[in-house]
Amino acid sequence: MTMTKFLKLALAGVAVVSINVAMAHGPEAAKHGGTVAAAGDLGFELAQHGDVVHLYVDDHGTPHPTAGMTGKLTVLNGAEKSEADLTATEENKLEARGVKLEAGAKAVAAVTLPNKKVITVRFTVK
Repeated sequence: MTMTKFLKLALAGVAVVSINVAMAHGPEAAKHGGTVAAAGDLGFELAQHGDVVHLYVDDHGTPHPTAGMTGKLTVLNGAEKSEADLTATEENKLEARGVKLEAGAKAVAAVTLPNKKVITVRFTVK
């Protein structure tokens, strides 16, 4: 194999890998000081603001409407378990009251979409 053919093959391989990395699907960076996760082709951010926990929903960085969505948030802080209903409040936000997020806590949001499909999102709070 000549050096030119080898170089072309190596560049083609790098291009293929680069495209896959650029198109990788994962959660966006936190925009509201919370913890992010992806599920069901959507991005979610779980953030504590005072005594309210907000769950922000986006679709590849674009706010995703939460009208008609409901859900339940379960939080495990060590051995302590708490649950709260999630209700839509703003364009792309659900909120839960009566739960507290602490560093290291595990949280599970079961979000019911308007079409009744349920998406389960798991978080480890940072």
